[in-house]
Amino acid sequence: MKIPKLTRTLLLTFGCTAMLVVACGGEGMRTLDLDFTGVDPLSNDYHYEGWAIINGEARSTGKFNLDAAGDFFTVGGVEIPNGEFDVDFDLDDATVIVISIEPAGDTDAIPSDTKFLAGDVVGDDADLTVAATQALGDDFTTSTGKVILATPTNGSGTNELSGIWFLDLGSGSPEVGLSLPTLPTGWKYEGWAVISGQPVTSGKFTAVDMADESAPYSGPQPGPPFPGEDYLENAPAGLVFPTDLSGDIVVISVEPDPDDDTAPFVLKPLVYQLPTPAQDHFTYDMDNQAGMTFPTGTASLK
Repeated sequence: MKIPKLTRTLLLTFGCTAMLVVACGGEGMRTLDLDFTGVDPLSNDYHYEGWAIINGEARSTGKFNLDAAGDFFTVGGVEIPNGEFDVDFDLDDATVIVISIEPAGDTDAIPSDTKFLAGDVVGDDADLTVAATQALGDDFTTSTGKVILATPTNGSGTNELSGIWFLDLGSGSPEVGLSLPTLPTGWKYEGWAVISGQPVTSGKFTAVDMADESAPYSGPQPGPPFPGEDYLENAPAGLVFPTDLSGDIVVISVEPDPDDDTAPFVLKPLVYQLPTPAQDHFTYDMDNQAGMTFPTGTASLK
């Protein structure tokens, strides 16, 4: 018997895991299961959107966000029971699954540039990662970073433990300290110092051999042509500048652009905890944590 219309249901449950269930009326019922780790809620009305790529066209499988418990909500804040989405097109010919990050107020029918997770459908399975060519295109596991403590924007010899600069002094002269992949449109890097547990930006950037985009806490003198920041003035609430960064944590994150939040995004390829006491003008090697902390997922058609 021919079934004139197919109705697909997308069932997602996040937290440590997520499940996408696609059901169709009539014969040939199929299920697509997704398991995720490391997917966080988005802020300020930003939201995720799922996409199935069919014959080269992106078809939306629904907009959603998560709360801290992993429950699903519409962009209007209404809970989606069981994370169940109805999809009114046939998914049999889907070749890629993509999860994008969409800005507040998004109403168009195309994915944003900020594609977060993706994977090719091979047979009945797909691995969803940031490394997919349809997402960020790199797993960041070969990224490296070097950082020094110094405060060049108030001269030499003063408060030298109150600034971070992502450069290498191993040769005796400042050289590029970061080795990072070029990001696709929709993403930027951002440096951070986690000061007494509070993340404070050192600026966003896309080039490792140029100054970053801002210097909100630095002094009046120019800094070196590398990403970094002196924490000397305009301290955020709860902190006092200048400070001593000994024992604090330094981070390079990958941020959505535009960004949903002023806090670090979940993608943090490079992290380093400074020693106590720390030494100024000494080159520290950052640790790569991409392989341990990045979100991943699997999809299986059943």
